[in-house]
Amino acid sequence: MKPQTGTWLRLLIVAGLIIGTGLFLRSRAQADILPPRDPLSSFPLNIGNWQGAEVTIPQWALDVLGGGEFAERRFSRSSQEPSVDLFMAYFPSQRMGSTMHSPQNCLPGSGWTPVNFSRVDLARPGGGSIRVNRYVLARGMDRLLVYYWFQEHGRVVASEYWSKFYLVADAIRLNRSDGALVRITTGIDDPVRADRRAVEFVETVLPSLDRYIPR
Repeated sequence: MKPQTGTWLRLLIVAGLIIGTGLFLRSRAQADILPPRDPLSSFPLNIGNWQGAEVTIPQWALDVLGGGEFAERRFSRSSQEPSVDLFMAYFPSQRMGSTMHSPQNCLPGSGWTPVNFSRVDLARPGGGSIRVNRYVLARGMDRLLVYYWFQEHGRVVASEYWSKFYLVADAIRLNRSDGALVRITTGIDDPVRADRRAVEFVETVLPSLDRYIPR
């Protein structure tokens, strides 16, 4: 299968999955339980040895993302290496059409060409591990490394399809349809250093996320 054909097929499958999930949730429309949480806007600008700055998300991007809460921060720890961007999207309810979707569906539309995709297991601070998506993109001579995952109700999920399954199951079981996408990006100066930088940032930021993305 040609890469472009595979991309279109994936988009069709994801679109069908999103529509099907949305129709199911609407058919069970009721007030969602919304656990207490801190707003994404209060996420700290300094965490560990990383110093951050707020990134303004353009209005056109907010319009595309839909009804949710969004925040982006740019962190650095040294002037000798590329910065790391943290993007968080939290949807309090996904019953009425606003839903999480994979960066694989939007980054290529921004001029980036997919080069490599895989899933990697990372050690979780305090024990255990998480599986996340690792995505490499190219635009001209630039290379971008992306780590992302879906986070909902205490789970870290790599698969978009499994995240939809859990969304439906938890809507029935817990009367909750909230969830989040967490995306980390950094420029690739050297492949090994870029991966190490991204992993170290994930390990630093992960313990803080439960305050903003409720378990």
